[in-house]
Amino acid sequence: MNCSAKFADMRRFILYVLFFVLPFWVSAQEIQARVDILTNKISSQIDRRVFQTLQNGLTNLINTRKWTTDVVQASERIQCNFLLTLSQDMGNNVYRGTLTVQAARPAYNTAYVSPLINFQDDNLVFKYVEFQPIEFNENRVQGNDPLVANLTATFAYYINIILGLDYTSYSLRGGDPYFQKAWNIVNNAPDAKDISGWKSFDGLRNRYWLAENLNNNRFALFHDALYAYYRTGMDVFYENEEAGRNGIINALSYLNTVRTENLNSMVVPLFFQGKGNELFKIFSKASGEQKARAKELLTKLDITNLSLYNTL
Repeated sequence: MNCSAKFADMRRFILYVLFFVLPFWVSAQEIQARVDILTNKISSQIDRRVFQTLQNGLTNLINTRKWTTDVVQASERIQCNFLLTLSQDMGNNVYRGTLTVQAARPAYNTAYVSPLINFQDDNLVFKYVEFQPIEFNENRVQGNDPLVANLTATFAYYINIILGLDYTSYSLRGGDPYFQKAWNIVNNAPDAKDISGWKSFDGLRNRYWLAENLNNNRFALFHDALYAYYRTGMDVFYENEEAGRNGIINALSYLNTVRTENLNSMVVPLFFQGKGNELFKIFSKASGEQKARAKELLTKLDITNLSLYNTL
């Protein structure tokens, strides 16, 4: 084969990569989510296919949209679950329900995944007519109908919270851009009579306060704690258990400072949801000094699992 032919073959190969292979690699999404909708409390007179269509639409929105500008390989996609439990048919295609949000992050060099978030949002009201477009525009969060827009705004909000937590767990303050996006959604959230969760006066544990805490410099140590827990704790545990436990103890110390200085914070309880058994197993085989320090901190920080930690 002469040089001209070799060059032509090489050029065709490069064009193939650029036009066929590279777009699939570059456009790989960041999120791999499972969406489930429970409708047991909704009248059987409503066609259940409506909710299957809704479930498919939400899954498609989350898993096919590019939420960041980063290149992400398929194996790096964040695994998460959304469980939408409908509790009331309010008429005119308007529904009330709760949304459970879960996401996890793998520990380095292991098959184990550690919970990033395990949170239930009790204040979701939305309108859905079968086959209506399920879209989210961050420049126009309210949309034409606030009750329609509230559904995708809520999902987009939690996607950005998940991204922020995940990025911070790998790089100190790496999640700040996504926490800011979540805060922008709060500030431009849909507003209607039955919609709640976006305002400071809607309660102490809602979308407003979670985004506020994550963007407020008063909680800067929370970001340090999240980073330390994973990068100096979980990610080194496989190679050096003692060093990993010390990293986690440092993270707990940071969280204790946050708790002491901000007694009604939302982020500290959020951190521990879903982590009780993980922390118990980590410190159940610790040295006496590490175990005592961990128990001292955990019984202050995570009252929900007090009886579990008392057995350390």
